[in-house]
Amino acid sequence: MAEGSIHKICTCRDPDGKKLGKRCPHLYRAGGTWNSHHGKWGYQLELPRTPDGSRRSPLRRHTFDSKDTAAADRSQAIALLALAGDDTALATEIADLLQQVKAGAPLPDRDTIAKRVNAGLPASVDMTVGEYLQQWLESRRKIEPGTKRAYACHIRVHLTPHLGAIPLVKLRVEHISAMFTAITDFNTAIEIARQSQDPQIRATVRGVRTTGPATMQRIRATLRKALNDAMARTNYRLIDFNPAKHVELPSAKQPKPRVWTDKAVARWRETGQKPSPVMVWTTEQAGQFLDYAQDHDIALYPVFVGIMHRGMRRGEALGLRDNTVDLDDALVTVDLQRTTVGYDAVDKRVKSESGNRTFALDSFTATAWRAYLARRARWKLISGSNWPDTGWFFVQPNGEKWHPDTVSKRFDSLVRDAGLPPVRLHDLRHCAATYLKASGADLTDVKELLGHSTITITSNTYTSVIVELQVERDKAEAAAALVPRRRRAA
Repeated sequence: MAEGSIHKICTCRDPDGKKLGKRCPHLYRAGGTWNSHHGKWGYQLELPRTPDGSRRSPLRRHTFDSKDTAAADRSQAIALLALAGDDTALATEIADLLQQVKAGAPLPDRDTIAKRVNAGLPASVDMTVGEYLQQWLESRRKIEPGTKRAYACHIRVHLTPHLGAIPLVKLRVEHISAMFTAITDFNTAIEIARQSQDPQIRATVRGVRTTGPATMQRIRATLRKALNDAMARTNYRLIDFNPAKHVELPSAKQPKPRVWTDKAVARWRETGQKPSPVMVWTTEQAGQFLDYAQDHDIALYPVFVGIMHRGMRRGEALGLRDNTVDLDDALVTVDLQRTTVGYDAVDKRVKSESGNRTFALDSFTATAWRAYLARRARWKLISGSNWPDTGWFFVQPNGEKWHPDTVSKRFDSLVRDAGLPPVRLHDLRHCAATYLKASGADLTDVKELLGHSTITITSNTYTSVIVELQVERDKAEAAAALVPRRRRAA
């Protein structure tokens, strides 16, 4: 690569008004050396040819006060051109970039251009947040499909519309804060429209979901992870600061479970409002549901029994296999879960070590599961050679594995048809924990049964709901009765 030449020029003009440039006699002293008090230092550097092979005008920059600064600028230009190596197309891009720099303006930073080049972007274009997030998502090949789907949703729905056009290197805390402010404002607009007296206005937000605090935390977590990876790039750090770490959001507190007391049920029947997104049936309501399920959906009844009494997650119950259920010793091992990515059912290991657990079966569940195995044997006998021997414990009458969404939909239908106050299928897990604690078990027992990673999660979730059950009120009455009080006149 040519090194170019360094020289001096000036802006003096001859009698005809033409610039003298290097011809100015004042540039030199009597001995022929450069005059340090006249003119500006500059350099000329040959550039790669144009794509059609034509020779390009040299790069000429003449705005420097010293020879050293001119030499440093020339070195920077040479370093930029060297990024292209043998890539003629990239050499053309960098040459175009150099020629677009205005006189007196600094050349582009070599490392910044190198980051663009290594990211597969044009040398002359700033990588935007949207471009980087899409590239980052495509590179995340070793993550769970569900996690990648969540990342893609956050990027498509929130991050790209609000931040996508901002250059990655210019993303700041205030940009991200403004995004969450806009999301909150949109939530407010949705709620106002829902409460409007005008049915046409209400119709505009029908089916439109608000973005809650927990989802906002997850959106920020996606952006924070992506920007952390931008800082940890193997070849070049794309950024040196992660603004997502410094954005403050409201805490995403999990809703507390509440019990469907008679008063809560009456209000729900009158207004349609639930006291909490997470509701727990009383023991009487739970018994009514199981009786109804046994009469109207015998195929799924044993699944509901297991979740109700042993607190398994939906995916954990559907992930049981014949070799992880020991009815002789009344023990169950949870190590797989059957869940969904989009609508596709997938089987995978449980998420955490605490979730990988073995627990005892109560006699009622064990009896219900034995009856189920006898029923399953009859299904297999009827199907004959068409029965798929999958090795999974809970299967449909045709031997196929259950789709998790089907189980949830069938559960919702049973709850509605039974006339019971609404709970989610996952709330049966909360029922199990609540009944276990109310029966006298300590929080450690509940934690181990549910597979929580810490007892704090167990305590924060279930401590408050226990007081709504009559058994706990009875204990409170008994404890209060032990404290002697002096009788007072009425």
